[in-house]
Amino acid sequence: MTLLRIENLSASYGVSQALFGVDLQMRQGEVTALMGRNGMGKTTTVKAICRTIRSEGTLVLDGQDLHVLASHKVARKGVGLVPEGRRCFADLTVRENLIAAARPGDWTLRRVTELFPRLGERQGQRAASLSGGEQQMLAIGRALMTNPRLLILDEATEGLAPIVRQEIWAALHRLKQETNVAILLIDKSLKELAGVSDKAVILERGRTVWSGVMADVTQDISERYVGV
Repeated sequence: MTLLRIENLSASYGVSQALFGVDLQMRQGEVTALMGRNGMGKTTTVKAICRTIRSEGTLVLDGQDLHVLASHKVARKGVGLVPEGRRCFADLTVRENLIAAARPGDWTLRRVTELFPRLGERQGQRAASLSGGEQQMLAIGRALMTNPRLLILDEATEGLAPIVRQEIWAALHRLKQETNVAILLIDKSLKELAGVSDKAVILERGRTVWSGVMADVTQDISERYVGV
């Protein structure tokens, strides 16, 4: 069953149009890579899904038109966002950050700290005292505590140490194998995306220019639409 359906999506920042026709479909439990060079509309697409920017076109989550919902109601419908830049509550502890976002479901404090043991070890520490990698784990854990049906990660491994990136990718593989959460990924690591993603959608200048099975993303397609 289709969980997320986007057709001919357009969006603007004031008078400046950023999206001109994005098409994307996701099924429950599917991992989709949203790809493209910088400035091609990936983050704007995420903002449209989360209703933090005005948009037009088809934007439906599990039969619900998201255009009629405020952003906080989209989150309650099951969209969990790990935003670019983490945005943890700096003065709250790890535990408080996680509990503040909690909604009933399978994802509990215990389960999140099993996925990211570092968070369990640092439950009493303020988020501001964590390393960048630990803050990213906290941002992912906080999104999981909302018990989402759709988890969106926008550049979740950018700027992190290689060992931390490996931990996060390992966690994403576990999520794919052990849960039925749909995951929308934006990341620059094509190798890692290829290892976990079922499908890819590629944007160029605010439009979907390619979509299909991740295994069909050839070197030519990658160099044409994704490479620097």
